Amino acid sequence: MASKGILKNSGSSRMAPQGGGAGKPPTAPTTAPTVVFGRRTDSGRFISYSRDDLDSEISSVDFQDYHVHIPMTPDNQPMDEDVAKAADEQYVSGSLFTGGFNSVTRAHVMDKGSAAGRAGGKGPSSCRVQGCDAKVMRDSRGDDILPCECEFRICVDCFTDAVKAGGAACPGCKEPYKNTEWEDIVGSAEVTRALSLRRGPERADSKMDRRMSLVKKTDVNQSGEFDHNRWLFETKGTYGYGNAIWPQDGTDDDGDGGAPGGHPKELLTKPWRPLTRKLKIPAAVISPYRLLVLIRLVALAFFLMWRIKHQNDDAIWLWGMSIVCELWFAFSWVLDQLPKLCPINRATDLSVLKEKFETPTPNNPTGKSDLPGLDIFVSTADPEKEPVLVTANTILSILAADYPVEKLACYLSDDGGALLTFEAMAEAASFANLWVPFCRKHDIEPRNPDSYFNLRRDPFKNKVKPDFVKDRRRIKREYDEFKVRVNGLPDAIRRRSDAYHAREEIQAMNLQREKMKAGGDEPFEPVKIPKATWMADGTHWPGTWLNPSQDHARGDHAGIIQVMLKPPNDMPMYGNINEKSPLDFSGVDTRLPMLVYVSREKRPGYDHNKKAGAMNALVRASAIMSNGPFILNLDCDHYVYNSKALREGMCFMMDRGGDRLCYVQFPQRFEGIDPSDRYANHNTVFFDVNMRALDGLQGPVYVGTGCLFRRIALYGFDPPRSKDHSPGFCSCCLPRRRKGSASNANSEETMALRMGDFDGDSMNLATFPKKFGNSSFLIDSIPVAEFQGRPLADHPSVKNGRPPGALTIPREMLDASIVAEAISVISCWYEEKTEWGVRVGWIYGSVTEDVVTGYRMHNRGWKSVYCVTQRDAFRGTAPINLTDRLHQVLRWATGSVEIFFSRNNALFASSKMKVLQRIAYLNVGIYPFTSIFLIVYCFLPALSLFSGQFIVQTLNVTFLTYLLIITITLCLLAMLEIKWSGIALEEWWRNEQFWLIGGTSAHLAAVLQGLLKVIAGIEISFTLTSKQVGDDVEDEFAELYIVKWTSLMIPPLTIIMINLVAIAVGFSRTIYSTIPQWSKLLGGVFFSFWVLAHLYPFAKGLMGRRGRTPTIVYVWSGLVAITISLLWIAIKPPSAAANSQLGGSFNFP
Repeated sequence: MASKGILKNSGSSRMAPQGGGAGKPPTAPTTAPTVVFGRRTDSGRFISYSRDDLDSEISSVDFQDYHVHIPMTPDNQPMDEDVAKAADEQYVSGSLFTGGFNSVTRAHVMDKGSAAGRAGGKGPSSCRVQGCDAKVMRDSRGDDILPCECEFRICVDCFTDAVKAGGAACPGCKEPYKNTEWEDIVGSAEVTRALSLRRGPERADSKMDRRMSLVKKTDVNQSGEFDHNRWLFETKGTYGYGNAIWPQDGTDDDGDGGAPGGHPKELLTKPWRPLTRKLKIPAAVISPYRLLVLIRLVALAFFLMWRIKHQNDDAIWLWGMSIVCELWFAFSWVLDQLPKLCPINRATDLSVLKEKFETPTPNNPTGKSDLPGLDIFVSTADPEKEPVLVTANTILSILAADYPVEKLACYLSDDGGALLTFEAMAEAASFANLWVPFCRKHDIEPRNPDSYFNLRRDPFKNKVKPDFVKDRRRIKREYDEFKVRVNGLPDAIRRRSDAYHAREEIQAMNLQREKMKAGGDEPFEPVKIPKATWMADGTHWPGTWLNPSQDHARGDHAGIIQVMLKPPNDMPMYGNINEKSPLDFSGVDTRLPMLVYVSREKRPGYDHNKKAGAMNALVRASAIMSNGPFILNLDCDHYVYNSKALREGMCFMMDRGGDRLCYVQFPQRFEGIDPSDRYANHNTVFFDVNMRALDGLQGPVYVGTGCLFRRIALYGFDPPRSKDHSPGFCSCCLPRRRKGSASNANSEETMALRMGDFDGDSMNLATFPKKFGNSSFLIDSIPVAEFQGRPLADHPSVKNGRPPGALTIPREMLDASIVAEAISVISCWYEEKTEWGVRVGWIYGSVTEDVVTGYRMHNRGWKSVYCVTQRDAFRGTAPINLTDRLHQVLRWATGSVEIFFSRNNALFASSKMKVLQRIAYLNVGIYPFTSIFLIVYCFLPALSLFSGQFIVQTLNVTFLTYLLIITITLCLLAMLEIKWSGIALEEWWRNEQFWLIGGTSAHLAAVLQGLLKVIAGIEISFTLTSKQVGDDVEDEFAELYIVKWTSLMIPPLTIIMINLVAIAVGFSRTIYSTIPQWSKLLGGVFFSFWVLAHLYPFAKGLMGRRGRTPTIVYVWSGLVAITISLLWIAIKPPSAAANSQLGGSFNFP
């Protein structure tokens, strides 16, 4: 890899082009530097770029301006404008950009042998008729002539054939040419050039304007700049706030010249077809469910009052502990049950989505996709714990998703900066050239190659094309070779690095010997050269080395951006039969979405904020490179199982009222779980019961993956029309509060970056650098993302919409300035003195940053929806090993404790959050504290059996009646939850079992860690969940039987042993006593068996496959059990009367 492109730091003045080129002289430095372009020739041989720096200490240092040198073209001749753009884009996609704070930003030209960058297809000046490579028609000025409105490029011969033999129809859009005379077309070339929205720049900000996709002359102010404020903050005049039905040309504010209000007549008569609909739970199920909740609530209240009034004087300590625990359990049950009162289901209509956004209409005559752009984030941190083959399969499933190719962009965040991940993604990009067209040709599901080839069903079912068997066999062989290459990358990188290192050492030794021969008197010393990690082209890897060194360690390396797959052309590119392609892709679109590798800069002394910081870096980089108004984030092991899931999520965002949705959450589904789901890894009670119930309130919580975000919601903006939709603290029960009644409405925590519907003028863009940083590219992209994310204004009932056909214009090509700016925004210093992580982007300060981020959005008045697709949208892996599962639950519970002790506690929520939603978030922060009362309650049966007492004086009818009512109502509620959620009874029972296992182990440890952090300031270590599989390849669930010792196992194992000993002691006392107390024995034994039944999966997991339990487990548990027994005897030694009753005439030998 030759370092041919370098972005240099240059002081306060800009470098002038060297030589006698046509570049302009440098401009004088201004207060706010802007991007200045200087070229030696039109071929793009020399470009100078600059960017603003932060308003901080480094403002006075020479780090403000950056310059990039683009390699000269071989012919040294000026290029056509489109060809120059294509050359810039090819340079970007073939270069590895690195840089960061106080360092040189470089563009290393990669010599890639793979086909990763070939997705761009033909050059823009070639005829696009299949089989023709001739040059397009041009006028006297050398500009391309586009005879059709669809801008289909065509040569003279193909145009003549289309006019004479093709019915004068365009080969691209199949629409008739409006003008078929060659002379007329040439004469009107200048007019066509002026009317085309995609032609060359006319003003400095034309690039951002063209991203807006629809620019009219009335929307340009006197300075020639696009007026974003007019688009964002309409008045109540012609447009009307939230109306967004654009007036016809020549229509004045009074609506003359058209339909009333200036609306097109066809919109007023057009029937509305929604994209989504609510499916309410049948009244025969939900009404009894709510009634049972009320009955159980009343029964609990009467039971607790009875328990408080009827004390057990014989064992007041036992009664006191039990009543405190029961009061907390009742409170915890209320918090968990109240948000479940309004569950709903939802459904989408993909046919309506296709009709509205991808069907030819008067506003979109070519039928090009009018869907908004979508950026997909995939995050990984450690290739050892998160295998690169799993990540590569996830990337391949994303690239093959059923979404417009030109609207899709995938970003991989490698927070470890590993060369292994980088080269694995390059291999995946190369294999995608075969895999993605194969999926499109044969409609493959799922589009993860590893999952597809491991399906346990007939792969030939419903496949009608005769060449499917041959294609599948060839793809399977190619994928097997791909796996071999990826699995061999660690050894290949290590051998390559050793070879290059040995060569460097030999060269250094030879140089030293030559100096000694030249007469040097210096003694011979062994040469010490840092052992670097080398790339395939013979250059140092700028990220983390296998042997860490300065500037090349996990927490100390430069920022890296590599465009693996460049943005595709806006028109389909169909394959054909040739020798290079092993498969026949005739009639199949072979384009690939953009794929970008990103590794943010890390330096010692900076808090990089783990996953949340990596996601925020992706948000900024993607805003500059593609700026999709919607963002989907996935874990590296969660792949796209349903190729149409992206469209289903977009149905909610594009439906009426969808502009008030901050995100669409998909359920998490898992593969590789043991059939019995011993440790409740599927978590179906949460995903199918709790999340559906929250969907009936303000929306489900954000769970970290499988979530489709609205970009401006992540930016911290309020939802549109927030005044009209403010729910108040309890909108379902109480009247809406007035603005002045909220005591904390103007607090720093609830204040948001409003979009414009607030008191006063429109938002001040000048304050954005303080919030989002000093990148002008990023700030300019914000109003564009807001506009492109609006629903389609195809009917007057749609509020805050955008005009149809506004997003059919292709996106801008990437150039070096864009990537250089993206490098700067992923630097470690960029977030200094900004609101990233505070109110913008993913929120920092918690292990569970996902829940906090979703809570902040709901707290600003946004809503979310839960999208359960008929075919699972995404699937991933989950740890089936007991130890890994406990550590995963420990991390979740620790984050909840942090939330409880922070300002993100739902007790401090704003009035914009509904009361039941507030209760749900309050339960998120409180549930770990149940472990304190739960572990005490699990010891109560044993203490009862040891002491011969019970929590009540006697097992009378009243106590048993209350106990029976509470138990029966709980069972009936469970049956009805199973009915309206669709889960199985076994899944509900597994959830109950693991609730007790986690509550007596991980949750208790989380509470202790949270208290240590709050009181003593001791930070909590973050453990990455391993995605590795077991070593036993013959057993798919071998990892299930592996026993790994952890201190979290001590409390539940101690509970098991003490309860078993207590049952034996209780039976012995009762059998050999003079007057047996069977009622107290039965009460204690019943609750002991209740505890043991819940802990059965834990005990089974400790046995392993062949009872290989570590000895330390039994040693610790035995010591703890003996200690507790001795402590009990010391506190309450047995009396003489008790000794006489115990055993009667029986004597121990």
